[in-house]
Parts: sequence; structure tokens; C-alpha cells
Amino acid sequence: MQSVFTIGDLANEFGVTLRTLRFYEDKNLIHPRREGQNRLYSRRDRLRLRLILLGRRVGLSLNEIKEMVDSYELRDGSPARLRTALHRFSAQVERLKRHKEDVEQAIGELGNTMAVVAGMLQVREAEHRAPMLEAAE
Repeated sequence: MQSVFTIGDLANEFGVTLRTLRFYEDKNLIHPRREGQNRLYSRRDRLRLRLILLGRRVGLSLNEIKEMVDSYELRDGSPARLRTALHRFSAQVERLKRHKEDVEQAIGELGNTMAVVAGMLQVREAEHRAPMLEAAE
């Protein structure tokens, strides 16, 4: 397996821009080494990027992502730190479940509204065609 990645390698693999990777570097979420103008990322950086993108996808803030990524790396972390990380992940899961319920309810309500509007459209189109049919006869 490859052990060193360029900024382009990671951008292509994860479907992000170079600017995104530089942003995460500026926020101290990833730490590529430099060789001249080139950024070289380790497997550790690649894993961190995967976790960062997962955190973004599930709605975590950058601070929460940093804590998650740092705690993931500290496999020998203290029980208190691991408990804190577990609590935060659990809280985020609950927020996402509530959000999912809200989205499902909104989809249902929108579906009902669409059915009403579609019915109204059929009535209006029928009303519009009727005078045209009478005039044609």
C-alpha cells in the first residue's frame, strides 16, 4: 500500500479541492510534511482526512471533528477522554436521528401538498379545455 500521498492524490481520491485540503491543514486537522513547495501526506493524514470528511457529512463542527480525530488517534487515551468522545458521538447520533425525522415529516407534508396542487392543476386544465372544445364544435 502507498505510504506517501500528494495533495492531488488525496484531492482525487476523496473528491475534494486542493483548497479544501489546505484549509484543513490551516486548521491543524492534517499535517503534511513539506519538500520544497510540495505537500506530502502520510497514511495518518489520509485517515484523518477520511474522518474529517465523515464528520462534515454528519454535521459535526470543525472543533468537534478535531476532537474526534484526536481521540481516534489516541488508542491509548484515558478512559475519561474516550468517555467524552463516546458521549459526543452519541449526542450527534441523536441530533441526526431527530433531523432525519424532521426531514421525513417534511417530505410527507410536501408529498401531500404536491397531490393537492396536482389535483388543482387537473381541474384548471379541464376548465381551460372545456371552452376550447365548445368553440371547436
